[in-house]
Amino acid sequence: MNYKETVDWMFQQLPMYQLQGKSALKKDLDNIIKFAEHLNNPQRYFKSIHVGGTNGKGSVSHALASVLQEAGYKVGLYTSPHLKDFRERIKINGQEVSEAFVINFIETNKPFLESNSLSFFEMTVGMAFDYFSKAKVDIAVIEVGLGGRLDSTNIIRPQVSVITNIGLDHVKILGNTYQAIAREKAGIIKSNIPVVVGETQEETEPVFKNAAEANNAPLYFADQLIKRDYKTDLKGNYQKRNIKTAVQTLRVLGNFNILEKSLKDGLLKITNNTGLKGRWQILGTYPKIICDTGHNLEALTYIFGQIENMQFNELHIVLGLVKDKDIKAILPIMPKYATYYFCKPNVPRGLEAKILQAQFLSNDFSGESYKSVSHAFEAAKNTASKQDLIFVGGSTFSVAEVI
Repeated sequence: MNYKETVDWMFQQLPMYQLQGKSALKKDLDNIIKFAEHLNNPQRYFKSIHVGGTNGKGSVSHALASVLQEAGYKVGLYTSPHLKDFRERIKINGQEVSEAFVINFIETNKPFLESNSLSFFEMTVGMAFDYFSKAKVDIAVIEVGLGGRLDSTNIIRPQVSVITNIGLDHVKILGNTYQAIAREKAGIIKSNIPVVVGETQEETEPVFKNAAEANNAPLYFADQLIKRDYKTDLKGNYQKRNIKTAVQTLRVLGNFNILEKSLKDGLLKITNNTGLKGRWQILGTYPKIICDTGHNLEALTYIFGQIENMQFNELHIVLGLVKDKDIKAILPIMPKYATYYFCKPNVPRGLEAKILQAQFLSNDFSGESYKSVSHAFEAAKNTASKQDLIFVGGSTFSVAEVI
């Protein structure tokens, strides 16, 4: 198989949460443990930082990788999902894994993958760990896929565990309270391994304190300890919290020499060093076009709070959601004065544009539905004047189709 055929096989043959939802999830770590053993446990041969949380874990992961790279280290970075190309998930010093490695890995391990019915995510985690081990990275930043306790990445023993924050997302899987979700996220806390929590929240602080105490894990709340706002090339106001989380993580990371200059330079070059996309990314100027992958209540609250403080004539919102999104929860923070362009992301989990439109129109919003994200985006660009603002979001998949 060539690269395209290989990736197509991965998507079509194996369950993938981002496309299918809850039905793709496994209820234990047995498969990934078995796969790691099949690969000779590559995760044991490199140091790592484990990054979980509801919002910001991707940005924190990229910030950590950028600073470590500026400090002269060979840095692996594993994140999910990707926006355009599968290889975005696995990088070393900002360079994506080669097509040849992906092809060879699947060809070599295909009998095992098929006979053990590995999920898409389990297979991808194994690929990343194998790649980082063979490349002999100095350290790898590993982003949790979903939750923490039962996430396939949770077979590593990191130098530091990171939990950015807790929000009500994936409630049908992780629980419908902040405390329940926090307990799942706290599942990445390991014995005697320091843990950094990005944001102090009244509902979740006791959960993390109890989990840390039970594991004899030193606990640090970044927002209590980092008072300075560091400059960064990431533009969203919400990134201030993520940067503080990254800085505190680097402060407790042992055996790595990170000078202040490397810290500052790394935070200013995150996009350039790592290729991070889709976080308050500016796609156009006249009219200003912004996209952001934030898709739950907490993330959208930050996004539209920042938009409220911007100067523009009219606001146009290209909005595409997935089926399991709690629309009622986000309606109160969506601006009613905006013109909406409702669309369906091109994935099986995508919510039909007409259904999305009906929900919004019944709550006194205004807008039309379109047959695709690209058609909605083109309609917004054709309608907007030079002094207007176009925002594209609601789903990672919606953003991926316009970048």
